Amino acid sequence: MENSLKNKFEKLKEEALGQSAQQDLLQLLTERFPDGVVFSTSFSYEDQVITHFVKNLNVDIFTLDTGRLFEQTYETWASTKAFFKKDIKAYYPDTEELTKFVSENGPNSFYRSVDQRKACCTIRKVHPLKSALKGYQVWVTGLRSEHSPNRQNMPALEWDEDNQIIKFHPLLHWSTDQVTDYVKNHHLPYNYLHKKGFVSIGCEPCTRAIQEGEDFRAGRWWWEDANKKECGLHIHQ
Repeated sequence: MENSLKNKFEKLKEEALGQSAQQDLLQLLTERFPDGVVFSTSFSYEDQVITHFVKNLNVDIFTLDTGRLFEQTYETWASTKAFFKKDIKAYYPDTEELTKFVSENGPNSFYRSVDQRKACCTIRKVHPLKSALKGYQVWVTGLRSEHSPNRQNMPALEWDEDNQIIKFHPLLHWSTDQVTDYVKNHHLPYNYLHKKGFVSIGCEPCTRAIQEGEDFRAGRWWWEDANKKECGLHIHQ
């Protein structure tokens, strides 16, 4: 099945060249893969824009609840469900795996080393993601090239070898102003932490507000080197 899907992806890349609007490509993906397109949201500005894109399309939506999110993120989750009237399925870390890790390493071991932080991200995010993607052919994300140095050369439509799935980033080349203007102009719900200097919002212990002039990702895992700031969900091949 994986090889067959990868072959379909190669053909899809050629077809996608004729789509000038990202919404049109989303529509095309739902036509080519009925019941096979899923969107992962963390309720960021970008994710709210895409939720608006897919609200009337045959696209399922899920979120990863790590157990350490901000209260404001949970509030945005609730307001998003109410606004769009669309189901958002939640996936959680495996209780046994997480309990063992915390028991052996402590609740905040991610501050000690990159390896410990990545291990925590793997349990709380990567493993639940694997479960969330099962049965789907296309994974839609809110990634933008401004988010990380590692994403500068990422294509909007790509093959995810690790997850054996087609991956689409409709806002990859959007600017921050384009995203925030869209949210404002369409009166979409958003996480109020964005108004307090939080640009990229993840787990509460690993996220801080950024200062003027700081990099977009400076508030995430701020104790690490900028080029290592990936949680393992998005690995560009």
